[in-house]
Amino acid sequence: MKNNRLRPVYTIPYAAWIILFVLAPIALIVYYSFFDLTGNFTVENYQNFFSSVYLTLTLSSFWYAFLITFFSLLIAYPTAYLLTKTKHKQLWLLLIIIPSWINLLLKTYAFIGLMGLYGPVNAFLDVIGIGKQQILFTDFSFVFVSVYIFIPFMILPIFNALDKLNPALIDASRDLGANSWTTFRRVIWPLTINGVKSGVQVVFIPALSLFMITRLIAGNKVITLGTAIEQQFLVTQNWGMGSTIAVFLILFMFIIMLVTTAKEKEATNNGKNR
Repeated sequence: MKNNRLRPVYTIPYAAWIILFVLAPIALIVYYSFFDLTGNFTVENYQNFFSSVYLTLTLSSFWYAFLITFFSLLIAYPTAYLLTKTKHKQLWLLLIIIPSWINLLLKTYAFIGLMGLYGPVNAFLDVIGIGKQQILFTDFSFVFVSVYIFIPFMILPIFNALDKLNPALIDASRDLGANSWTTFRRVIWPLTINGVKSGVQVVFIPALSLFMITRLIAGNKVITLGTAIEQQFLVTQNWGMGSTIAVFLILFMFIIMLVTTAKEKEATNNGKNR
C-alpha cells in the first residue's frame, strides 16, 4: 500500500524530464514556425514548405534515408546471423559496437583523410592502375560513410532477435523438407521481423536529419532536411522557416514510428494466434 501511494512521487522526475526536454522544445519549435524574418505572425512558412523546392528536398531526404537503411540492413542481417553462429558472439558484437562510441566528428574526419585525393584509398587505386578518383563530395561517399556509422545500430536489434530464435523451429522446418531459402522466408525472417523493424527505426529516422556528414563528406551536394534546418538557422537566420521544416521533420518521424510500431504489434499478435 505504501509503495502504491509513493508511485506518483516516483514519476515526478520522469514527467519533469519529458516536459522540460521533450515537450517544451517541441512547443518552442512550433511557436517560432509561425513567425517570419521580421518577427511578424504568419502562416507563410507552411505555405512555402509545400513549394516545389521543399517538396523536392523532402523527397531527396527520404530517398537517401531509404538507401542508407537498405544498405545497412543488407549488410547487418547476414552479419548478425553469422555472429549468432560464432563461439564468442558477445565479444564479436562488442567489437562491432565499440566504433559507435567514438565521436561522430572524429570518424567523419577520419573518412576525409581516407577518401581524400591524396589518401590511402586513392593511393591504392593509383597503384592498381585505376588512377586517382574524386571519391569525396559525391553521393557514394555520403551513403558509404552513413551506412558505416549506422550499421552497429542496425546489427544490435537484429542480433538480439536472431539470438532468441529457437533452433528447434529451424530443425523442424528442415525435417519437413524445406530448403534453406524456404526456411529463411517462412521461419527465420517472420520471427525476427520485429528486430528488423527496430533497426529500421533507429537508422531511417536519424538518417532523415543528417547534416554534418552532408557538409563534410558530401560537400553540400547532398541536401537533406537536417541540412536545410541548419542553413535556415545559421546562414539565413530565418528561424521561422527552420522551425517549420523541423515541425514537418518531427511529424515524419512520429508517423514512421507509429506505422512501424503498429506493424510490430500486429506481427506479434499474429504470431501468438498461430
